[in-house]
Amino acid sequence: MDNELSTQPHGMEDLEIQEWLESLDSVLESSGPEVAAEILERLRAHATVNGIDLPFSANTPYANTIPARLEPLFPGDQELERRIKSLIRWNALAMVVRANRVEHNIGGHISTYASAATLYEVGFNHFFRARSEEFEGDTVYFQGHASPGMYARAFLEGRLSAQKLENFRRELKPGGGLSSYPHPWLMPDFWEFPTVSMGLSPLMAIYQARFNRYLEDRGMKPTTDAKVWAFLGDGETDKPESLGAITLASREKLDNLIFVVNCNLQRLDGPVRGNGQIIQELESAFRGARWNVIKVLWGSEWDPIFERDTEGLLVKRMGELVDGEYQKLVVSSGAYVREHFFGSDPRLLQLVEPMSDESLRRLRLGGHDPRKVYAAYKAAVEHKGSPTVILARTIKGYGLGEAGEGKNVTHQQKKLNEDELREFRSRFGIPLNDEDCIEVPFYRPAEDSVEIQYLRARREALGGYVPTRSTRSKPLVADHDELFKEFHEGSEGREVSTTMAFVGMLRKMLKDAEIGKLIVPIVPDEARTFGMESLFRTVGIYSSVGQKYEPVDVNTLLYYKEAKDGQILEEGITEAGSMASFIAAGSAYATHGINTIPFFIYYSMFGFQRIADFIWAAADMRVRGFLLGGTAGRTTLSGEGLQHQDGNSQVLALPVPNIKAYDPAFAYEIAVIIQDGIRRMYKDGESVFYYITVMNEPYAMPAMPGDVKEGILKGMYRFRRASDPKAKLRAQLFGSGAILNEALRAQEILETKYGVSADVWSVTSYKELYTDGVEAERWNRLHAGEKQRAPYVSKCLADAPGVLVAASDYLKTLPNMISKWMPRRLASLGTDGFGRSEGRTSLRDFFEVDSRFITLATLHELFVDGKLERSVLDKAIKDLGINADKPNPVTS
Repeated sequence: MDNELSTQPHGMEDLEIQEWLESLDSVLESSGPEVAAEILERLRAHATVNGIDLPFSANTPYANTIPARLEPLFPGDQELERRIKSLIRWNALAMVVRANRVEHNIGGHISTYASAATLYEVGFNHFFRARSEEFEGDTVYFQGHASPGMYARAFLEGRLSAQKLENFRRELKPGGGLSSYPHPWLMPDFWEFPTVSMGLSPLMAIYQARFNRYLEDRGMKPTTDAKVWAFLGDGETDKPESLGAITLASREKLDNLIFVVNCNLQRLDGPVRGNGQIIQELESAFRGARWNVIKVLWGSEWDPIFERDTEGLLVKRMGELVDGEYQKLVVSSGAYVREHFFGSDPRLLQLVEPMSDESLRRLRLGGHDPRKVYAAYKAAVEHKGSPTVILARTIKGYGLGEAGEGKNVTHQQKKLNEDELREFRSRFGIPLNDEDCIEVPFYRPAEDSVEIQYLRARREALGGYVPTRSTRSKPLVADHDELFKEFHEGSEGREVSTTMAFVGMLRKMLKDAEIGKLIVPIVPDEARTFGMESLFRTVGIYSSVGQKYEPVDVNTLLYYKEAKDGQILEEGITEAGSMASFIAAGSAYATHGINTIPFFIYYSMFGFQRIADFIWAAADMRVRGFLLGGTAGRTTLSGEGLQHQDGNSQVLALPVPNIKAYDPAFAYEIAVIIQDGIRRMYKDGESVFYYITVMNEPYAMPAMPGDVKEGILKGMYRFRRASDPKAKLRAQLFGSGAILNEALRAQEILETKYGVSADVWSVTSYKELYTDGVEAERWNRLHAGEKQRAPYVSKCLADAPGVLVAASDYLKTLPNMISKWMPRRLASLGTDGFGRSEGRTSLRDFFEVDSRFITLATLHELFVDGKLERSVLDKAIKDLGINADKPNPVTS
């Protein structure tokens, strides 16, 4: 394996090898590790020059990175901290066991925290600094499955009541309860980051650390030594998101970032790498990405054995075993360990000859040894120039004994029998007798006990309690009417796309005295696609090192300008990374007390469809800001075809409860939505964020037709009335986004060719209309004896005569979902099906959403109502040039 010592070359004596080792020891002792490292590097270079092929390895031996002789003194009362940790272990276990006794299979996890307790407690007692008025504090992403441990600690701290613990995973019980995992939406004063959707927190932590530097480099907050800690499991690193951005962290030299990987060698079903070594694999990945890697594998009880091993046999043996074998050793007796681990070589057996089998069984792993963990954390926070990852070897279900310690079933462990509870009680010294023990009571020492006093003193020294979430930003003051006024006036005949209209607004917002510095434009390598290149010169692209090169287009007006105080986050081709930046910026009002306003614009097809899990996490986290789906709609993006054409995102936005989703057609609609969004989020402090689809199809932008702001925000308003409201044949046409123009053309065709007089409505948000309708229905159901409420869409159409036809560039389900609140049957046109590589005209014909199909749908509805002869309908199909036998776009 990579970390095995080389086999002895032919003819080389042990004595000769020993002399080399002793020479290195002498250099270490006399000159220190830096000089020794320099000598080794020169030897390697010299060997390469002389034709010696040294195979590359990013691995170090399967041993602790920090040797015992270099460990700092442990600063706390280790015995007292052990007792506190034991009490937290018990209460975490009690919480899950009690919940599952009351309600079978309510769930919860014991084993993750059991394995990581020491990793957390060393942090809580000595490293995790809280936020205060004077200091922004450290940012900690807790491993989601370890949440019972965080609750149990907060119980000892007096922050959570026994009733809250009793109602773990039963939040709707009287007195309230605790959410299953870290959820800021459900516990907004406690949790900061939703972390249980595995793989998200490592990526979010990297971009949070980078965003902290962004704020510092732009002068928006003081430069501090605050750290971003991310705790994750070794199995979690299989998620592409977990390791997907680690090169960004090293490239940006984020020495404010620390990963702690809980390497218990197990995932949900079995070993992470039964036939390999996950720790060595991760070390190779992180070292290859230029991270500082610290391995914490073996506890202090191993140190005397290492000292006795002068030949390096023990480390060699450690490198030979695969994780499946290590997992077997964890659950086996001391005699088994002696035979199967040390018994491979008589010299290894001799090393442990003085030790009993019981002593061998109790040899601790590094992640359960506070001294080893403290040494690693101290080295990590003092390291400069690159991020650090700590690979800590632990046992999943540590302390559960026969109930599941180190076993494949341990992740699902929820219950313990009486003997198992007593064993756990005894192992960790919980002061409960046998009878009380089996009731699994919560245990908290007296307020004046030495344990509670010590626990609180340590947190006081570190600035307060963690985790804690609070909103510290001050509301905005201005109403920004003047800023958006020009966009209400139209484009005076000039053809512009809604994307360009938005970029114009963004340009103005960046110059605004109050919000200009707060705007955070985020784009994943598509700024030129969206016409944003003019911003390169004016506000610059953020780079932590400025611009060390002269760009090839330096002589052009819109050259690629990077700057240390640049405002644009140009993230490269990564929607996930860009979304992580959006989350960091959108939560800065709580994390930093700064009202940064992110505008993340991206190819709409690659938003909800690709990064929906991150968007859901953003919703849970109560982020604020604007997501903009650029080049949106199934038929507005010419030529790109199936992979790029978006007919889904407005539908995919529906499940996110606190996102306001809009599909505006005109510049003034976008201006109204953004202005109102800034007010709601940053002045009124609402926990909402926005999704706005913008298109690349140019057309003349009209002026705002009167006071329609309320309609824009509520989801619909009448844009153009029928020319003859008393006509015999009437219709109501509903259009959204770019398809609104098709509805307007259909209005003209219907009037001039078929004598149908139609009103045209701009539907800016089907989601807002749907939410309003559902809310009215619910109120009516619960208040049957009171005056019933009418949905907004019903009020709008109360006096609107004629047939109803809706067309959008999205799935037909959008208009269909509000049809129940309309006064009559609704005909829906949409873009169900796969996209095609074609121009807009052909695409709208293919998907049957252009003015001709809107006209036909209107005439057909009149025919169904008996108001039109079939001959008129048949002639219309021919006159409009519609192929009645064309393939169905839904299935073709």
